[in-house]
Amino acid sequence: MASELCKTISEAKLERHKNLFLNYRNLHHFPLELLKDEGLQYLERLYMKRNSLTTLPENLAQKLPNLVELYLHSNNIVVVPEAIGSLVKLQFLDLSDNALEIVCPEIGRLRSLRHLRLANNQLKYLPAEVGDLRELQTLDISTNRLITLPERLHMCLSLQYLTADRNHLWYVPRHLCQLPSLNELSMAGNRLAFLPLDLGRSRELQYVYVDNNIHLKGLPSYLYNKVIGCSGCGSPIQVSEVKLLSFSSGQLTVFLPAEVKSIGTETDHVLPLQELAMRTLYNTYCRFLKDLNFLTPISLPKSLLELLHCPLGHCH
Repeated sequence: MASELCKTISEAKLERHKNLFLNYRNLHHFPLELLKDEGLQYLERLYMKRNSLTTLPENLAQKLPNLVELYLHSNNIVVVPEAIGSLVKLQFLDLSDNALEIVCPEIGRLRSLRHLRLANNQLKYLPAEVGDLRELQTLDISTNRLITLPERLHMCLSLQYLTADRNHLWYVPRHLCQLPSLNELSMAGNRLAFLPLDLGRSRELQYVYVDNNIHLKGLPSYLYNKVIGCSGCGSPIQVSEVKLLSFSSGQLTVFLPAEVKSIGTETDHVLPLQELAMRTLYNTYCRFLKDLNFLTPISLPKSLLELLHCPLGHCH
């Protein structure tokens, strides 16, 4: 295996390869052959996924000065070392599925970085210097132990996709509402109790996923007409069936879907029904009018009539 590895690296040096694939090599240490002599000056993409690496060499940038993409998915790296900050041309860094506990502040020196993946690690916080990544477009920090996000994250003016699912976040920093390019925000499976009132004000933000935040009981009005994922939010209503509609021919019992949950209180000024329940009621109402050939319902309350004809796309 060692001789095969040396041969692969030697060929890459001799032929000035731009891509080098060292995935699934059972590597416990960074190959010394990569760091000998002048290194691989022409190398732009290094793939070292699914090995057993625990650290990175200090002279990495000196030996691989033109590295643009570095894939270290599924290793055993605990700390992102200071040396990473010297890879000034790096645009893509994947450190997902490692054992990361610390990301060094020097990561903020990667001014060309566009995509940063840190999912499935043990991170409890991110350094404030992440906010210095002005070219960053994608940040995936899902499945960690984060309690809060860096306040300076709003300075990542190019950020389009922020994924922070399955952490321990209690709130969304209001400064994130200022991100001018943010298109998709995913914070499912956290401990959110509320969202900033300004969230969704930007026209660029189109997708917001906050599923499985059981304490979240209301959504900002600026999220109207956005694509929202909020299943598993709020407290479930402990009712198996609700009698809401009645006609001259007798009572009609409407069974609400199990997904219907309360997402508001009397002081929240929001309807305590999700859009799914509204559509179920409306469709049932229309179907029975058609089947029974009624022109107008006889005993349907006026307020409920108005409710059923409301613009369902705006229900929150």
